[in-house]
Amino acid sequence: MKNRKKIFLYIMGVAAFVFIIFLAAPSTAEAVNFPIPSLNLGIGQAKGPGDVAVVLEIIALLTILSLAPAILILMTPFTRIVVVLHFLRQALGTQSSPPNQVVVGLALFLTFFIMQPVGKDIYHNSLSPYLDHEINYKEAFETAQVPIRKFLLKNTRQSDIALFVKGTHSVKPETREDVSLLLLIPAYVISELKTAFIIGFVIYIPFLVIDMVVASVLLAMGMMMLPPVMISLPFKLMLFVLVDGWHLLTGSLLKSFGI
Repeated sequence: MKNRKKIFLYIMGVAAFVFIIFLAAPSTAEAVNFPIPSLNLGIGQAKGPGDVAVVLEIIALLTILSLAPAILILMTPFTRIVVVLHFLRQALGTQSSPPNQVVVGLALFLTFFIMQPVGKDIYHNSLSPYLDHEINYKEAFETAQVPIRKFLLKNTRQSDIALFVKGTHSVKPETREDVSLLLLIPAYVISELKTAFIIGFVIYIPFLVIDMVVASVLLAMGMMMLPPVMISLPFKLMLFVLVDGWHLLTGSLLKSFGI
């Protein structure tokens, strides 16, 4: 008990010493006279239309940044790639290897690689002329839609587009290019999910065969208490490495987008 009291008194003494130091800190800060920046926000009268245009550009930029995750997931190959990689991990039975950070990072950079031609087209024909004041924002927006619409139409099934056209009870578009982006984007998403599930099914087949063979062998040997996954995992990893699985899978994903 005496030792506990001594330890308690020692801790209280240290705490009191630290508290006194914090109380003395303001006087020290005043002596140093460290400059503290200030931030002022205000609304004033614009001197010309250019000032208003700059404000509108900032608002538009903030809006685009807030919608950037949705644009990245729903209007790019990111959905197909990340779903296929998830199916691969489940088929191998490695649970959390590769980790989610690696899967998402690989899907992100593959998305940038596939969307590079679209991004260059938007920059040279839409963004750069707008920043040089050669076209207005309406023309820039319409020009930017052209490569995006072309990419989405190339990877969207006609039946999925027809589904959303019927759902809106609107006039049937004469051509695929007349389809609104509000209809094209969800049609593209379900098309990507269907394609990703088809690729995932194909990936599962060889690993499922290995699981069935290992389970049959263990059952024939009477080793029913031994989990088949524990035995089949090394064989699945060996098969994946021998066929250079990452190269084949990445190449198949790129070819599915016409690259």
